[in-house]
Parts: sequence; structure tokens; C-alpha cells
Amino acid sequence: MTDATLPAAKGVRGRRIPWADLGPFIALFIVIVVGASVNASFLSETNMLNVVTRSAFIAIIAIGATFVISSGCLDLSVGSMMAFVTGVMILTMNNLVPTMGNNAIFVGAGVALVVGALCGLMNGLIVTVGRIEPFIVTLGTMGIFRALITYMSNGGSIPIDRSLREAYRPVYFGSTLGIPNPVLITLVVVAIGAFLLYRTKFGRRVQAAGSSPDVALFSGVSVVRVRTTAFVLQGICVGIAAICYVPRLGAATPTTGQLWELQVITAVVIGGTLLRGGKGRIYGTVAGVLILEIIANLMVLSNMVSEYLVAAVQGTIIILAMLAHRFIK
Repeated sequence: MTDATLPAAKGVRGRRIPWADLGPFIALFIVIVVGASVNASFLSETNMLNVVTRSAFIAIIAIGATFVISSGCLDLSVGSMMAFVTGVMILTMNNLVPTMGNNAIFVGAGVALVVGALCGLMNGLIVTVGRIEPFIVTLGTMGIFRALITYMSNGGSIPIDRSLREAYRPVYFGSTLGIPNPVLITLVVVAIGAFLLYRTKFGRRVQAAGSSPDVALFSGVSVVRVRTTAFVLQGICVGIAAICYVPRLGAATPTTGQLWELQVITAVVIGGTLLRGGKGRIYGTVAGVLILEIIANLMVLSNMVSEYLVAAVQGTIIILAMLAHRFIK
């Protein structure tokens, strides 16, 4: 099953212009133009690199969320899962430092991917096999993951071993050919996500499951398997984001990843993915992430609106995006 044909205006030579697909990129362009007019330093190389680097974590997680939402589900636990995975990763590395030295970083990264995948698998199985609404399941696991990281840190923080900081630092602060490493990692995740969603049977089945589970079942698609796999991909993306995040602050705390689920869902929705499922837009998701990060950046640079209202602005954006999805056909 493929995406339904979107309404669009006819362009030259009778071609239809996919306005619905271009919407996120038009919005991104407008936000950039506004940013350039509001603050002269907005388009500086330093600020632009800061924006795209800071957006890497949300972008990576949002790619996984695109699969989950396209399949007709929702994951509210990604922020808390991020904190939990980060804590487990740091504890693993710290315990292995005495015997493995800097090689503990690689083991910790592997643990982050495995733990993230297992967390996603747990969410997916409870939703599909347990037949419980994704909203309820992930709301519950959000509390579980947040409680676990609070317990692990004893309400404080779990810092990375000092001997690992210099060796791990380049993962976030380093660059390759002038491009920040987190951005390169994000581009790889985006490329893999786009290939899976647009070029494989799995991607078509994800959107089929989200469009109409009953029709997908009659077509031979295992909705249970597809949705569970989507949740596992979400968990893996959280693990990748954790690997990039650890060297930035060097610690995991009970507030790590707080409200990230709001940013992730907002980015996916304004990127063109339907919240009810059936249509996913990987590149639109990336545009959505950049829109949110640029708006937050402008709130800091311009002093027009308090930076403490960032979450309020993001909440307003997702409501407006849902209204647009509902009334603009």
C-alpha cells in the first residue's frame, strides 16, 4: 500500500505541485528569513552550527517516532527512556573503566543500543500483544523509566568517569570535514530511515498498518510484527541519541530528556506525518526539528519572548499543526 494522493495545485505542463509535502520546507524557509531579519548574528556560521548540532538528539529520536506514528501508534516515553538509557550506559562504562580503559566507551555504546531496543520491544509487545492503547502503555513506561533513572542516581546525577571524558568528547564536540559529528550521525540515521520507509516492504507495511489495520491484515501484513518493529526502531534511535548526548553534559540526571517527547511528536507532526498514522515523512520530520530549534534559538537571541516559554510555544505549534491536518485536505 502506498501513500494516498495528496491534493495539490497544478503547475506547469499539468504537473501537480505537492504543497502538502512542501509545507514543512516552506515553513522552515520562512522561519530562517524571519530569524535573519530579527537578529544579524542568526545566520552566522557559529550560530547555525550550534542550531543543527543541538537539534541532532531530537532529530535522531524523531526519525524513530516517524515509524511509530506512521504505523498508527504513539510513544510518550522517549524522553524518560533517553534518561534511563543514558544512565545505564554511563554506569556500564564507569564499571568497565578499570579493566577496559577507553574501550569501555564502545561497550557502553553497544549497551545503549541494546537497552534502547529492549525498551522499545517492551513498549511494542505490550501495545500489540497486550492490545492496550499506545497512549496508556507509553504513559506508564514514561513513569517507569523516569523513576528508574531517579532511583539509579539517588535523585542526583550519574557522571561519566573523568578518565573517559577526553576520549569521548569528540563524539559531540568534534567534527569531520567541518561538519559536527552529531550532525553526521544524524544524516546517517536520516538516510537509513528514508531508505527503510520509502524503499522497502517494511516501510510500505508500516504505512499500511497505520492507514487501515484491518485492510493491512487482509493483505497479509502482520500488524503486530510491523508495529512492534517500529517501537524497536524507536528504542534504537533513542540509544543512538544517548551515545551522542553523553559527552555533551557528561552525566545523566532525573531531568535528562524532560519534555523531549513533546518536541519529538511536534516535529513529526509539523513535518507532515499524520498523527493518526498512514503517512510518514522522514525529510519533513527533519524540517520540523529544525523549525522548533530555530524558533527556540530566536527566542534566546531576540529577547522578544522569554526562553522559559519554549515549551508553551511548542505546545501551541503542535495544536496548530493538528488543526491544519484536520481542516486542510
